[in-house]
Amino acid sequence: MEPREAVNALAQNKVALLVGGAAVVVAALGLRYKYSQKPEKRMRVGVVSQLLVHPLKSGKAVSVPLAECLKLGLKCGQMRDRHWLVVTEDGHMVTGRQQPRLVLVSLTCEGDQVCLNGPNMAELRFPVKQPDNPIVDCRVFGAFIQGRDCGDEASRWLVGCLEAGKTFRLVHFEAHMQARRAVEIEPLFSQDEEVVYSDTGPVMLLSEPSVKDLSKKLDKDVTVERFRPNIVISDCEAFAEDSWEEIQIGSVRLQRVMSCGRCIFTTVDPQTGIITRKEPLETLKSYRLCNPDEKHIYKSAPLFGQLLSVDKTGVLQVGDEVYKISR
Repeated sequence: MEPREAVNALAQNKVALLVGGAAVVVAALGLRYKYSQKPEKRMRVGVVSQLLVHPLKSGKAVSVPLAECLKLGLKCGQMRDRHWLVVTEDGHMVTGRQQPRLVLVSLTCEGDQVCLNGPNMAELRFPVKQPDNPIVDCRVFGAFIQGRDCGDEASRWLVGCLEAGKTFRLVHFEAHMQARRAVEIEPLFSQDEEVVYSDTGPVMLLSEPSVKDLSKKLDKDVTVERFRPNIVISDCEAFAEDSWEEIQIGSVRLQRVMSCGRCIFTTVDPQTGIITRKEPLETLKSYRLCNPDEKHIYKSAPLFGQLLSVDKTGVLQVGDEVYKISR
């Protein structure tokens, strides 16, 4: 073959490859478009029975009739889920795993005031916004994240309430601060998913029948508050939520990312602040372990509830019907 003929043949082959590659891309996009254009099937699977906001990480749940469901989790007024955090003097997070009495601490907001309440403690109030206070670098599961220090008075109040003989500080995450990337905590989350002081994901969902199923196996009933969900569902079968890959509640779209692996924190009684380190964790391990092919994700943690990402924000209300989406 002459040099010019070889060059022409090579050029023709390149064109053919480019055209072929483009055709594959177009075909793939066409399939995705075709799938996205398929009519959605909506099946009613339950109803929202409770909405729980946990403004303070490991603190008492606040039951609300409605809440905004945002990318970073639930919001009701000034209360945003897991946007306040107790830390040590050097900025390391403190949770109910280390200080079980934290579950007895109630942090709520009235107008522009934060209200702290706890057993045998006078209520403490201070402004939500304290721009003159220092910003602290905190450590949450090994990752750095900022928080605005809530002041010496809040610190002294926590020391008295927790009765631990240690100094603690209260910090608040503000909108201008950089959230943690969820994918760095758990690779199953998307690259753009963010969380503040939550363990893993922005929204956790659990059904009442699942909790009742567990209670039947225990000597003493447990309540949903022990498992710290945000969205509680009723009018469904136990563990039905395990199969809801995509759901719609009102205008809100939520996508299942993974199950919630449970730890020693479930053994803290939310009514007494006492940790047993046994139940209901041991019973959960007897029948709620993951499949063998998922051990690299969950290891030996029993699964109870589902962690969700927020695909479409909106308002949730108690009484909203829950729809499973399929195509």
